[in-house]
Amino acid sequence: MDVGSSLQNRVPRKRRKMQRVTMMDVAKLAQVSPSTVSLYLRKPAAVSPAAGQEIARAISTLGYVPNLVAGGLAAASSKVVSIIVPSIRNAFFAETVSTLQSELAAEGLQVILGHSEYGEEQEEALVRTALAWAPAAVVLTGLSHSAETRKLLQASGVPVVEMWEIGGNPIDMAVGFSHPQVGASAARHLLSKGRRSLAFLGARMQEDHRAAKRANGFAEEAKRTGHATCEVINHPGAATVEAGSLLLNRALQQVPNLDAIACSNDLIALGALFECQRQGLAVPDKIAVAGFGDLDFSASCIPSLTTIRPSGDLIGKEVARLILAGIHGAQPTGPSRIIDTGHVLVERRST
Repeated sequence: MDVGSSLQNRVPRKRRKMQRVTMMDVAKLAQVSPSTVSLYLRKPAAVSPAAGQEIARAISTLGYVPNLVAGGLAAASSKVVSIIVPSIRNAFFAETVSTLQSELAAEGLQVILGHSEYGEEQEEALVRTALAWAPAAVVLTGLSHSAETRKLLQASGVPVVEMWEIGGNPIDMAVGFSHPQVGASAARHLLSKGRRSLAFLGARMQEDHRAAKRANGFAEEAKRTGHATCEVINHPGAATVEAGSLLLNRALQQVPNLDAIACSNDLIALGALFECQRQGLAVPDKIAVAGFGDLDFSASCIPSLTTIRPSGDLIGKEVARLILAGIHGAQPTGPSRIIDTGHVLVERRST
């Protein structure tokens, strides 16, 4: 008998609008037990190919969507991991989220993504929503959160991983790197090239605490030598190419004999490079330029951009590893809860 024809003959009449298709409906149409459907949804390879084919056809025919929340209530958590980033416009987090999603999907976990636009109140609202869905874990960006957000997460009993930063007091687990050390690395590199009149150019550092920490690390390292001057210059808006142009002009006005800049990200550095070209300022002869992030254009812009690579993919893999360890009953303890992924300074033509 043709499997497709047999399946069509068993298709029930169209369900009334808003009447949810259940696992029982799938099992009935596929002529298997509900437990077999449940096993297929969790571990498809554990079901025989013939049964799996029938279940897949039934799911497609009925438009069945597993109720992960209902299923999770019995186990006190769903198969959802909530990830909250400062901005989905920021390319820096894309690699981390993509890697994290791939790693978790392989274990049957799905990702819900939210962005706080660097606002603590918005982040708190996203955390409240996430906890209402009984997530398997919550992933936040950075270590700076409102007191209420920390309180909510600490009381929830849900595994929490803060990513892209270490060096503070994490709620539970943390994966990332030291932002002050990143700033210090940039300063040491520029000083090693004989630069002495320095500026750090950043955007919305009143909200982007990690960028502010990189700026502080840069300034402290520059001043520690006793042979350099340093200004930290902040643009109140978003970190864009246009902001880089504006910031360079301010730096030229504020820093006598400016000969090097470090930027809070590669977009700002690119804007600074464009402005140097418009003004006829040779890079690196007149001004050395360093960025942060190692975005795709950094190696191919003219001149190629010296930058700092934060290993976003490694951060994603380590966050996933901590989450899965906790789910499998091997919750990390002690120093193993904090993973330092480090950073790499990539020297190119701009310095």
